[in-house]
Amino acid sequence: MTKKPVIAIDGFSSTGKSSISKVIAKTLGLIHLDTGALYRGITFFALQNCLDENQKLDFKKLMQNLPIIKLEFQNVDGELQLFLNGQNINKEIRFPQVSDNVSQVAKEAEVRNFLLETQRNIAKQGGVIMDGRDIGTVVLPNADYKFFMTASPDERAKRRFVELQTAGEKTDIETVKQNLNTRDKIDSEREVSPLKQADDAILIDNTNLNKEQTINLIMSYII
Repeated sequence: MTKKPVIAIDGFSSTGKSSISKVIAKTLGLIHLDTGALYRGITFFALQNCLDENQKLDFKKLMQNLPIIKLEFQNVDGELQLFLNGQNINKEIRFPQVSDNVSQVAKEAEVRNFLLETQRNIAKQGGVIMDGRDIGTVVLPNADYKFFMTASPDERAKRRFVELQTAGEKTDIETVKQNLNTRDKIDSEREVSPLKQADDAILIDNTNLNKEQTINLIMSYII
């Protein structure tokens, strides 16, 4: 293969999609694109600029503002970080308020269409590993390799809880589990580009695998 491969990794929240994709990208010399970060970027913008008088998301206002949203990944100390209209928001997009609202924003057809071309244009040149919820099914249906990651709800909640604790967020594991279940339900049941395994994707269940074992398993299919 003269052109570097295009790899799609989909799956549920807190299965390690992004962190694992980053390692594989570095190993194979690919660009890693965390598409979830793009949806979080739009959600962050909406929370800052598109709330109604009750402090709820105003989707009509968000759709009107889509043309002024510029999201781009920039290399910061060897890591691609997300910038919104020139501001680094890589840390802010992981805040719980963004996590609580991102699935509602991501199910909007206009938002998905807005980001679809951005994602496809990045992948056109090859040499990309992209992770998200609908990469293998919608964004990159012709990817060279497709994987779908899953793990038990309890294991995923535990991982996310540890991640939030490390970041200094005060929460409890039941709240985290409820948030994950709600997001996965919304993402799986939405009409536009639902979260699902592509017919030709390889299923990776890492409930009982650590990060290194998961990476080795995925790499065994690529190399």
